[in-house]
Amino acid sequence: MNILITGGAGFIGTHLSRQLLGRGHRITVLDNFLPQVHGGKQQLAAELAPHVRLVPGDVADETAMRAALDDVECVVHLAAETGTGQSMYQVTRYGHTNLMGTSVLFDLLVGGAAGKLERIVVASSRAIYGEGAYHCEKHGPVYPPSRSTAEKERSLFDPLCPVCRGTCVSVPTPESAPLSPSSWYGLTKQVQEQMTLMFAQVLGVSAVALRYQNVYGPGQSLSNPYTGILAVFSSLAREGKPIRIFEDGKESRDFVFIDDVVQATGAAIESPLAGCHSVNVGSGQRTTVLQVAEGINAFYGGLSSIAVTGAFREGDIRHGLADLTQASRLLSYKPQWQFADGLARFLAWASDWSPSDTGYEGSLAEMRERGLLRG
Repeated sequence: MNILITGGAGFIGTHLSRQLLGRGHRITVLDNFLPQVHGGKQQLAAELAPHVRLVPGDVADETAMRAALDDVECVVHLAAETGTGQSMYQVTRYGHTNLMGTSVLFDLLVGGAAGKLERIVVASSRAIYGEGAYHCEKHGPVYPPSRSTAEKERSLFDPLCPVCRGTCVSVPTPESAPLSPSSWYGLTKQVQEQMTLMFAQVLGVSAVALRYQNVYGPGQSLSNPYTGILAVFSSLAREGKPIRIFEDGKESRDFVFIDDVVQATGAAIESPLAGCHSVNVGSGQRTTVLQVAEGINAFYGGLSSIAVTGAFREGDIRHGLADLTQASRLLSYKPQWQFADGLARFLAWASDWSPSDTGYEGSLAEMRERGLLRG
C-alpha cells in the first residue's frame, strides 16, 4: 500500500516506517519537526530518508496535507501534541494540532483528496478513560471520576467508589469503559478518535483507533520534558541528581515497549479487519512510578537520591492498565516485551547519548505558577 504517516518523523512513526518499508509498502511522511520533540533536527532518520517521500509541514496546513494525501491508500494519523501536563496550560496549542489538524485531514478526505483510501489508523490514548476501571467489593465494576484537589491535598490519592465512597481496586480497563478524560490532552485524543471512527463510516472505509498506553523505547526524545518519566528519570540518574516522585510513588502505568506498539500498529494497517474499532495497545503489566525510579537509578549505579514528595499535578490519573482481550481477538496482538527487559534496552540506548537538560524543572515551574502543580 501507499501509506501516509502524519507525524511520521517522530518516535513511533520512525519505528513504524522501518517495519512498513521492510514489508514492501510505500511511505509518505508529513511532519513539521516541532523543536520540542525533534530538537534542532529537520530531517528523517538517515536510513529512511532515501526511501520515504517527505512532505514538510504542519498537520493543520491544508496545502501540505493535500500534497501528502496524493495517491494514498491508508492514513496512519500519529501527529499530535502529547504532554498531559502541558495541555492544561497550552490549550490553544493542543487544540490547533490535535483538533484542527484532524479537522483539516477529514475536510480533505471527505472532499476526495485520497480517492484510493481504504483504511485509517489513528493514534488514540489511554488518557481518554480518565481514571479507568476499578472494582468495588460492594458494587462490582465501577468507574471513578477524576480525583478532587481536596482529596489529593489530604494525600488521599486512590480513587473511591463513586457509589459508596468506599475503597476500590484498579483493574484492567476494557474498551467498553466510559470515556472520562481528566486532561485537555485526553479530551483532544477522545475527539480525534471519535472523529476518525465517524468519518470512516461516512467515507465507507475501515478504521482502527489504537489506544496506546505509555509507549517507551530507544529513539524517544531525551530532551522533551513531556516525553515521559523514563527519559526524565534516566537523565537525572545518569548525573546523580535527585529524583522527585509525585504523590506516594504507588501510582502505576502500563508501559508498552515500542516494538510491541509497532507490531500492533502494523496489524491494524494490514489486517483484513472490516468496520470501525477501538483497541487497547499495552503490555498488560502494572508498574509503579517508584519501581521505575528505583530500576533506573540502580542501572546507573544508584547515584541519585529518590524522594516521594506527595506533590501532584492536575490532570494526572492514578493508575493505568489495559485489558488486551480485544487486541488479541481483532489483531492477534500479544505483547512480547516484559518491562524489565524493555527498560534495560532503553537505558542501554540512552547511555550512548550525553545527558541533556530536559527542561523538566522549567515545565514544573510553569505548572506551579498556574496552580496546576500542588504540594
